[in-house]
Amino acid sequence: MDQVGERIAAEGAFLKDLRREMQSVIVGQESLIESLLLALLADGHVLLEGLPGLAKSLAVETLARALGGSFRRVQFTPDLLPSDLLGTHVYHPDRGEWSVREGPVFSNFLLADEINRAPAKVQSALLEAMQERQVSLAGDTRKLPHPFLVLATQNPVELEGTYALPEAQIDRFMLKVVVKHPSREEEALIMKRMARNGGPPRPKKVTELDQILAARKLLDEVLLSEAASQYILDLVFATREPEAAGLASMAPLILYGASPRATLSLAQASKAQAFLQGRAFVTPVDIKAVAPSVMRHRLVTTYEAEAEGVSVEDLLTTILQTVPVP
Repeated sequence: MDQVGERIAAEGAFLKDLRREMQSVIVGQESLIESLLLALLADGHVLLEGLPGLAKSLAVETLARALGGSFRRVQFTPDLLPSDLLGTHVYHPDRGEWSVREGPVFSNFLLADEINRAPAKVQSALLEAMQERQVSLAGDTRKLPHPFLVLATQNPVELEGTYALPEAQIDRFMLKVVVKHPSREEEALIMKRMARNGGPPRPKKVTELDQILAARKLLDEVLLSEAASQYILDLVFATREPEAAGLASMAPLILYGASPRATLSLAQASKAQAFLQGRAFVTPVDIKAVAPSVMRHRLVTTYEAEAEGVSVEDLLTTILQTVPVP
């Protein structure tokens, strides 16, 4: 275990450089930066929810540039077609032959901006890419670059002209991060920084993609003890069987609990959280730190919960306070 810890300290040192470079561009938003690093290490997609102007897109672009990976941004609109995302088969009359023009999904980092503005066909076009890391195009199956992360944004307030994401697609996001407004001091610094000609500073490349892939292999060696595994199961099953967890009053408020994919994501994200803290083992603190981001988009509440003004965040807070910590 000591050897794994030493390797984490050595091979994970680049994450500090990556965090520092992101902080040189993004003012505040420490939770957002932490979540992006967590998803990068755990190989999971992220859904960013927040009002416009909170640096969601800038944070994703900064991460991609600091890593030196390919980055594409797609502005999702109601008239977007699946081919605009995946690519298409193009005929060249001068050569009398067909070729494949790959779409923006063939990149290391895909920013799906305002993903809920695109219709179901476009949203479902992402499903295979997100889950299988491959795309069926022109009769062929094409592998996507490695690493491949989808980072999607959505506005929680403006719902006119939007399409709610299907549960199957929401479940494929490892994390849902709620981005909040900066503090007064942070916003003053943003104002000073953006007053410069040319806007915010351009991030520098500080690492290689190979270091990310190596860190992911090392992540497999982070210990998830039996006690930690049981705690993860206790949290997930508390959303499905609240009576058994001593939360009978919560049963009428939850329509659907967290899926098995939530269990897997919580285990992987907890290991990534421990890795970011420089540890070779998962603690309950790691699990509790990532649980809200892993489960908030996987709980479906009832009309009764809505009528009583009980949010998913309220339910998760109660579960984390009630389920015994090993």
